[in-house]
Amino acid sequence: MLAVTVHDHLPGAAPEASAQVAPAAALPDGPVAVLANPTAGRGRHRGLLPTVLERLGAAGRPVRLLEAPTAAQAEAACHAAVAEGAAALVTVGGDGTVHLGLQAVAGTGVAFGPVPAGTGNDFAVETGFPASPLAAVDTIVAALAAGRTRPADLARMTGPDGAQRWFGAVLAAGFDAIVNERANRMRWPRGPRRYDLAILIELARLRPRRYTLRLDGREEQLDAVLVAVGNGASYGGGMRICPDADPTDGLLDVVVAGPVGRTTLARIKPRVYQGTHVTHPMVRSFRARTVELDAEEITVYVDGERAMPLPVTVTAVPHAVRLLA
Repeated sequence: MLAVTVHDHLPGAAPEASAQVAPAAALPDGPVAVLANPTAGRGRHRGLLPTVLERLGAAGRPVRLLEAPTAAQAEAACHAAVAEGAAALVTVGGDGTVHLGLQAVAGTGVAFGPVPAGTGNDFAVETGFPASPLAAVDTIVAALAAGRTRPADLARMTGPDGAQRWFGAVLAAGFDAIVNERANRMRWPRGPRRYDLAILIELARLRPRRYTLRLDGREEQLDAVLVAVGNGASYGGGMRICPDADPTDGLLDVVVAGPVGRTTLARIKPRVYQGTHVTHPMVRSFRARTVELDAEEITVYVDGERAMPLPVTVTAVPHAVRLLA
């Protein structure tokens, strides 16, 4: 999946546009670790990595490329790089690659820079990075050179056994999570058509689920077909499921679509791209610092990645990550 061999790239000749970049001052000493996913975005940015490494080297620090064949090994490589003194971690890929990197840098003070090169780049875009991969690299290089970071919030998810995951964008715990779970179990067809077929199957089986929702301790019992908890506003490559979520306000936004049928859900879903679904009378929004969520037979997805079954407790953690921006 991801591309543990470690390569050290010493700063070399900078591209002409970056030749005057000065060494970083305020960040601690240490290399810049880079986690790259060559298959992100269906491989359309596969040739981008050498340019990314060259430009990062212009900031005056060693650049260390972390390569791993699986997501678990990639996450472990990020943790190892942080433990070994990396001053910053840069991910090159989509939200799934960002998600792996966040597990290592959350709460550590190690600077983080996402280069948006995936199908979904919601965390990078929602936290103010350019949508263009090379423009985002230039933003990161300028921040490295100046020793500049700015804080952003993350959400920390905890299961009943104490297992934890961090996420930067959105937790899905309704229809979208059920579709993802169905698609992941299917062996045919391959590619995007598998997801399309999973949607059709789960639409035919659509039924409201009973959720227990506790918002800063205040309990709500509700029936719903879609539940999302957002540190950021969007998931799935620009679907603004929690349109008012702000990853700098110390709060989580919760959006719930009630017990609607297939026809109503089909009408609501396209409105998610503009965030106007929240005005529908069957959609409710909440805001809290801590969200406890429970329902039967639901496995949640965070940043597009399979996480853990409900119940979970989600906590907004202000300034949990320092962004190179």
